[in-house]
This record gives sequence, structure tokens and C-alpha cells, in this order.
Amino acid sequence: MKIVKLVVGMLALALSVAGAAYGQVPGQSLEKKQVTLGVGGKTALYYLPLTICERLGYFKEQGLDVTINDFRGGAQSLQALVGGSVDVVTGAYEHTIRMQAKGQDIRALIELGRFPGIVVALRKEKAASYKSAADLKGMKIGVTAPGSSTNFFVMYLMSKAGLKPADASYIGVGIGPSAVAAIKKGELDALSNLDPVMTKLEQDGDIKIIADSRSEEGTRAIFGGSNPAAVLYARQDFIDKNPNTMQALVNAFHKTLQWLEKATPEQIAATVPEEYFLGDKALYVAAVKANKPVYSLTGVIPAAGMKSASDMLLAFDDELKNAKVDLAKTFDGRFVKKAAGL
Repeated sequence: MKIVKLVVGMLALALSVAGAAYGQVPGQSLEKKQVTLGVGGKTALYYLPLTICERLGYFKEQGLDVTINDFRGGAQSLQALVGGSVDVVTGAYEHTIRMQAKGQDIRALIELGRFPGIVVALRKEKAASYKSAADLKGMKIGVTAPGSSTNFFVMYLMSKAGLKPADASYIGVGIGPSAVAAIKKGELDALSNLDPVMTKLEQDGDIKIIADSRSEEGTRAIFGGSNPAAVLYARQDFIDKNPNTMQALVNAFHKTLQWLEKATPEQIAATVPEEYFLGDKALYVAAVKANKPVYSLTGVIPAAGMKSASDMLLAFDDELKNAKVDLAKTFDGRFVKKAAGL
């Protein structure tokens, strides 16, 4: 009997240590096991950590039942959070800055992407006469959705060239086949979008890339430094009411980032659903290779990255110019530090 008790005790200790490695506190229960998560274009490689986390069962491992609502773009997932129809969002970090300026306390909890991974390209018929971003004036530019990170990105490029946001028109084309079709049909002059869409259009010879933030070098050329991309964010009141649930979510995503760092593009392609491939698995593998540097290694947003994102928004967003934004309040790093055992 004593041996049985000893074995049971050792097993319980081992489980508690394993749990502590991912920030779990033995005996803590989740305030909310069923969580609704919003995302704006789940098939995009920008949001790959979400799909991997779901497919590898890391949410369930943390005791969570996560329902994912996939919207056309990040602006819609943000609206769903503000409206209360989703609990948390995987979306662009910039939204935490813009919403604070509007009096909404929304905070990022873990960085999923350290570079935006956004690509801006011209339809090949427009490429010959292009010299600089000033030539985007008057163009019809496709974005995932107006008010989303792809829209912010191209407006920033324009502002650096002396243009204003109103100097072009922005058309929401989503992420996936609809974006590909809009270029191939000649409905757009330019496109600001994500992979695998951009890799497909480039391989098909339909576009000429003019700005590429899928690498550190490309991101530095555009922003002068790092620029955080996808994050997990939530309303502060939800975080306060559900700290154990938030910890479980961050634990799951942190484990995902560790998996992604070691995984090969082929392993990643084998993990996602086939419909992500746009009909061509080799294309998808190529797109994953191009985006491998994008994903965060630590989950922590550096202060320089926060400032870079803020400077980008200030370049074209008049609403922010007179707003007082405390960047330290846009990221709550407690949960990711706990997940990392720090």
C-alpha cells in the first residue's frame, strides 16, 4: 500500500512539474473553459501559429475548448471583440495602440509574429512605370479588409513617399482565392496581402513585389527595425476576470512557437489542412520557407518593436497624433514570462 501511495505521489509531482513548465499552477481551475476566438483570415501564414496550435491539440491540452470565428479581415475580428461576440483575438498588434487612443483598454498577451509578413505588389501591367511608392497615387489597392494591418502597411509606404491615405482607394479582397482572382481579373492595380497568396501570384508571374516584410532585412528596410505583427489580444476586463484562462491560452501559443521554431516547412505543410495549399502543396511549402523568419521566438514584444508600430501609425493616422498612448499598457507580458518559466 505504501508503495502504491509513493508511486501515486511521484506521478502527481511529475505532472505538477510538467504543468509548471508551461505556467500551469497545480489545482488552479479555468474560469472559462469555452473560449471564442476571432481571427481575420485564418488560412494566411500570418496566422499560422493559430492553426498549428489548434491542429496539434495544444488548446485541449490546456483544458480549453476554443471555437474559432474566421472573419474576412482583422478589422472585423477587432469589431467582434469590442462588440462582445468573441472573447479574444489573434490579430495585428497595431490594433492595441489604436484602440487605446480611442479609450478602449485592449492588450496583447503574446507576440506570434515578429515581422509583419505583409507583401505589397503591383499587377505586372503596372510595374513598368513604377519608380517609388509615390506612384501608388490614384491606384486601386487590394487589402484583406479596410482598416486591417495590410491596409495600414500600404498607407505607411505611401506616407513615406509624401502621399496621404486618401490618395488611393482600398478594396477588401480577403485572404485566399478571392485575392488571387482580383489580380488575375485585372480588378486591382496593386495588392497588399499575405502568403500563400503573394507567393502564388509571384510564381504565376502576375505581380511585381515592391515591399516585402517577410524577413528581418526586408522589415528593417521598411521600418528601420523590428515591427510586431500577429498577437493574441483581449479586453483588459476579460483578462482581469479570467487570468487562469488567459494563462492557458498563452501557454498553448508559447508551446506552438517552440514547435514552429524547430519544424521544417514540410512538417508544417503536413500539419495544416489541405485547403490551405491553394491547390498546390509545393507552392505552400515555398511560402512557408519565405515566412519562416516571421514567427516570434520568445513571444515577448520588445519595446523597440512597440515604438516602431506606433511610429508607423503616427505617419498616416491623424486620430493618433494628439492622443496620449502609453505603449507599456499595450502588452501584458506576465503570462508569456510565466509560460516560459521566467
